[in-house]
Amino acid sequence: MEQTKFYVLPKLSYDYKDLAPYMSEEQLRIHHSKHHQAYVNGANAILERMDKARKDGVDFDVKATLKELSWNIGGHLLHSLFWINLAPSGKGGGKPGGRLADALVKEFGSLERFKKEFTTAAVSVEGSGWAALTLCRQTNRPLIMQVEKHNMNVYPAFRILMVLDVFEHAYYIDYKNDRAKFVEAFWSIVNWDTVNKRLEEATR
Repeated sequence: MEQTKFYVLPKLSYDYKDLAPYMSEEQLRIHHSKHHQAYVNGANAILERMDKARKDGVDFDVKATLKELSWNIGGHLLHSLFWINLAPSGKGGGKPGGRLADALVKEFGSLERFKKEFTTAAVSVEGSGWAALTLCRQTNRPLIMQVEKHNMNVYPAFRILMVLDVFEHAYYIDYKNDRAKFVEAFWSIVNWDTVNKRLEEATR
């Protein structure tokens, strides 16, 4: 019983320098090639350990292993979403349109109110984590989700439309400990087209 499928670091659709000045080349390069790669490596190492243990008929600490696997897989998947909902400087930001704009106005009352609530969610995540815009497909309502670490306070089965990484490694080179300033910069490089596309796919 040999497993061969593992996780792979996704390539970016833009160059490391393309998000400046909102995210520097150094910041993005380290975040993508070092931090995200570490979650990919971590998840793959755990899968290899589990494969070997099962092949050899050896027991392992299931609880601890699954917790560690959840951390690394969560880090990989959330980062993969984060990269695609960013756009090069001058091509992102502004206001969303289409079905996304309609859904946000219906739920939050205005785009400004949505932005305010999402910003507050991002700034106030306890410790390290994420802010996410999600869709509940039972109620068809877009809801904001705070994710502590990579794997806590998650709404199960909700489709994630947009994420913002607020681990310090996402902004410390550019903004030191000023998370709020980084969150403000995010609105200038968010890729609304990608977010709208994910909403359309989720509501088909």
